[in-house]
Amino acid sequence: MRKAQLIATSLAALLVAPIAAAHTGEGVVGGFQSGFLHPIFGWDHLLAMLLVGIWGAQMGGRSLWTLPVTFPLVMAAGGFFGVIGIPFPFVEQLIAISVIVLGICVAFMVHPKEPIVLAIVGVFAAAHGHAHGAELPVAANGLAYGVGFVIATGLIHLVGIGFGEAASKPWKGRIAQATGAAMAAFGVYFLLG
Repeated sequence: MRKAQLIATSLAALLVAPIAAAHTGEGVVGGFQSGFLHPIFGWDHLLAMLLVGIWGAQMGGRSLWTLPVTFPLVMAAGGFFGVIGIPFPFVEQLIAISVIVLGICVAFMVHPKEPIVLAIVGVFAAAHGHAHGAELPVAANGLAYGVGFVIATGLIHLVGIGFGEAASKPWKGRIAQATGAAMAAFGVYFLLG
């Protein structure tokens, strides 16, 4: 019952965000609302964050919480480095590759040792964070934006975990695997598009 409540609460939080202000690329970007909405309506980010949650659920154990905790922490650090102007080569390509790699890991139920998993998630989180930190204008409230971005990321991870948990039961996890494969295909589209 608690899992169902957690999933319902997470979905409700994602759905009640005002749709009219969803496109954060227009006007001055910044503040809590922009930060919160951006990962929800940025497909590459949304898919990567969902995949982190699904992958953690697939692996179970400590990975259920270490992946969704590591991602936002490293993402925040990457965002800081982006704000202060430290370069991160090929960051946009790495974001697309994150969707491909995480999707493949879910599709093939790849379960490497925890340090390898955390390194993979950490590199991708740094790229996602850096891209947004570098795009944040000086006039924006970076702290509020970052807090909103991290909270939305955590909620998306929870939705991914809930889906991963629910999809791991029927047909021996084939639903989660098919979802991972489909998301990896979107990653290829992001990379090529």
